[in-house]
Amino acid sequence: MKPLSLVLRAAGTNCDRETVFALEQAGATAESRHVNELLAEPGLLDSYRILVIPGGFSYGDDIAAGRVLATELRARLLPGLRRFVADGGLVLGICNGFQVLVKTGLLPGSGEQELTLTDNSSHRYQDEWVEVEVPTDRCAWLSRGERYLFPIAHAEGRLVGSASVLDRLEEQGQISFRYAENPNGSERSVAGVCDETGRILGLMPHPERHLEPWHHPRWTREGLADEPDGLRFFRQMVAAVS
Repeated sequence: MKPLSLVLRAAGTNCDRETVFALEQAGATAESRHVNELLAEPGLLDSYRILVIPGGFSYGDDIAAGRVLATELRARLLPGLRRFVADGGLVLGICNGFQVLVKTGLLPGSGEQELTLTDNSSHRYQDEWVEVEVPTDRCAWLSRGERYLFPIAHAEGRLVGSASVLDRLEEQGQISFRYAENPNGSERSVAGVCDETGRILGLMPHPERHLEPWHHPRWTREGLADEPDGLRFFRQMVAAVS
């Protein structure tokens, strides 16, 4: 039976359909629901095995990137989200979704906001392809040494945190992705972080935008890959709950 996945959207979310498609291509059954449905009936979450908060500009990032959606989740859904993970569910935040998870305190997991994602060091919106590498086995569906090519598309993707917090994440293997070449000035080239359980992951690059071989920016020169990196990423995620 295919695992049931939820893609959570809000006003301003713009990557939900691509994320639903990615999960379905990877072998899951995926549904997109507005956050208001979950706020009205929190028990809906119990039906799912995977929760994804996709990219975009939730609530227009009017206060700060991801802040309004994070406040809603923290105030009204945090116990349910923690229970979802404790019961074996997986949570993924992509770009704006990563910003949301950081601001709820679900990442890196202390319950308080210990990191932030702020303006790129270039002081501009960046839309380009980047290579990321996995330096740890902590995440439930990633393996140390894997490399992926994904696009980024953000203006506030530079991860910042205190030296003590970053040291702790290093020691506990919670830095799940590093940029091979740091595009936005993130401290220690961090592109993604997981929680202590390895079941909550956030990353700034967009795996849902590399699902077809011809999405690769050099496919005409290097040929078509058997399995695009984004599809591999999502297939491993789906397999982890199957």
